[in-house]
Amino acid sequence: MKNITVVGSGTMGSGIAHCFAQYGFNVNLVDLSQEALKRAMVKIEANLDRQLKKEILSLEEKAAALARIRPMTVLEEAVQKADLVVEAVSENQAVKAKIFAQLDKHAPTECILATNTSSLSITTIAAFTKRPEKVIGMHFMNPVPVMRLVEIIKGYQTNETTLSAITALTTQIEKVPLVAADYPGFVANRILLPMINEAIEALFQGVAGVEAIDEMMKLGMGHPMGPLRLADFIGLDVCLSVLEVLHQGFGKDKYAPCPLLRNLVTAGNLGVKTKCGFYDYSDNPKQPTPLKF
Repeated sequence: MKNITVVGSGTMGSGIAHCFAQYGFNVNLVDLSQEALKRAMVKIEANLDRQLKKEILSLEEKAAALARIRPMTVLEEAVQKADLVVEAVSENQAVKAKIFAQLDKHAPTECILATNTSSLSITTIAAFTKRPEKVIGMHFMNPVPVMRLVEIIKGYQTNETTLSAITALTTQIEKVPLVAADYPGFVANRILLPMINEAIEALFQGVAGVEAIDEMMKLGMGHPMGPLRLADFIGLDVCLSVLEVLHQGFGKDKYAPCPLLRNLVTAGNLGVKTKCGFYDYSDNPKQPTPLKF
């Protein structure tokens, strides 16, 4: 594999493009909006500069990585020579289904189609293509350039050739591939999101405040970031979406999203990306103010 197409230039898509370009792959980064692509390239360069400052990369390596990324707005053109396409758009089944139908139509026959979904069924997504054996999950963690795990999800029809190719590719970019079966939330979010939801329930019931809950989990359990701060970082809308997938997929009340989480998402308070969630990020994003509920 040499040519990678990444569909979606948001936080995850830009991070995935960064990683592949850093390790010598040619990357087509696709989005509907030129403005979104410009923002993505600015973010990628800023992240490369952080690596430069930490002496992870040289100035020449940074320039080479940036040169390997080609921002594009036409999906059909972007996938014509792709060996692998990684979809990283919003966590919406209908949107992903439409994109995968297009990818299947325009990508080369041997091209592997991967999704960065954090909870949706790989088997269902694959059903919108005529190559389900070449559809797989590559769930990168945020921030992509820093986090080493890639959760590899094998759909019902994903074949061993595809699984082996993606596992090997993941190690090429110095990530750790760990394989999960195709069940709601896979492994990482099936465990993480109920914990976050329980922290929100504790806040909702007045057991403790935002800062106390987060500090207890950091100091008592050794977590690098408290669950409420982590929820803000992930995006409260994404947290809600994953919990809804878990609740619907397993039909168990323990996965039901807390009403407080629903209210915050409905109000548009989604965490870091809107500068307000369980914390207020407007004055100092690195040291946000815990809010009272």
